[in-house]
Amino acid sequence: MISISEIQQIVDQYDSNDLTIGVLGGHSGLDVCRGAKKHGFRTLAVCQKGREKTYTKYYKTRADGRGCIDDAIVLDHFADIIKPEIQDELRKRNTIFIHNRYFWVYFDFKAIENQFRVPIYGTRGMVKLEERDVPKNQYYLLKKAGIRYPKIIKDPEDISELVIVKVNEAIRGYERAFFYASTYKDYQKKSQELLSKKLITKEALESAVIEEYVVGAQINFNYFYSVMEDALELMGTDTRRQTNLDGLLRLPANEQLEVLKYLKPKMIETGHIAATTKESIIEKIFNLGEQFVATTKKEVPPGIIGPFALQGAIAADRGKEEMVVFDVSMRIPGSPLTRFTPHTGYLYGDSISYGERIAMEIKQEKTQQRLQEIVI
Repeated sequence: MISISEIQQIVDQYDSNDLTIGVLGGHSGLDVCRGAKKHGFRTLAVCQKGREKTYTKYYKTRADGRGCIDDAIVLDHFADIIKPEIQDELRKRNTIFIHNRYFWVYFDFKAIENQFRVPIYGTRGMVKLEERDVPKNQYYLLKKAGIRYPKIIKDPEDISELVIVKVNEAIRGYERAFFYASTYKDYQKKSQELLSKKLITKEALESAVIEEYVVGAQINFNYFYSVMEDALELMGTDTRRQTNLDGLLRLPANEQLEVLKYLKPKMIETGHIAATTKESIIEKIFNLGEQFVATTKKEVPPGIIGPFALQGAIAADRGKEEMVVFDVSMRIPGSPLTRFTPHTGYLYGDSISYGERIAMEIKQEKTQQRLQEIVI
């Protein structure tokens, strides 16, 4: 992996009064750029040809002050960002890159860790731990932090309760062709259907994760760990919109059964809905986040920097309300609607977005000449 000292040397050579905030054109790019513009930074979106108009046309910065994308670099493929000439251009612009899910879906983890010599806000080595087949992954960290996560069934023959099988799609490896099963026979039947339709591969099925299915109100807790303040903040709470599951659930039960004869539910994330929580669980929310931050500092130093999320459901199956975490996002979550939940307003007076909070942190680090602490 590129050493922290090498990235810090690059930052030292930057003109800190002329920084550019860079993003990939997708996921949370607009949110990041809006916040960066508000706090006086230049913005740059690196786009893929055929998907660039959002950044080069619709939200391009205009002479009258509208828009938030100052400039764009359009590449044939997102992965071309690793080319030396593109990296040179990013460094010439004094770019600090804000990574998101796009950044890790379209690239090889090792390429970003070992070849991308552009400062990234946050910890570039932690995002791969979202994957479930690497050492010290999210399950390991959750266990160390004492945070409940779904029970893992290692052998399909041991299925004796409702489970969700998280297997990667054959075509889009970054999306999962989830399916449910309550017995081994059920597992065999449904997995064979997916295999026969070539929606999954045998290899993907063999490495799939089988989790107990926890019934509860699904909620995402979106956090920000400030290195400057050495403090955790709650940015907001939201829940997911998934296709085609959401459309299916809107149908009457008898119609759902009819539709299920012709299609299988999919959980492809297409958006988020802002969702508030009771004040009585806010302290629990903070406790979970603080436990996770402390664990990452110990297990994968320097630990979480800036945004992350614990995503799951509030279950009440043990006589108390308890968060069960299904997924951990170890970078900016794709949920700008957290701005419309009240949590940042309680702290700052006005609600702020992730993009603005990141810009605030970078601005403060720049002012105090501590940028090296937040870019790795």
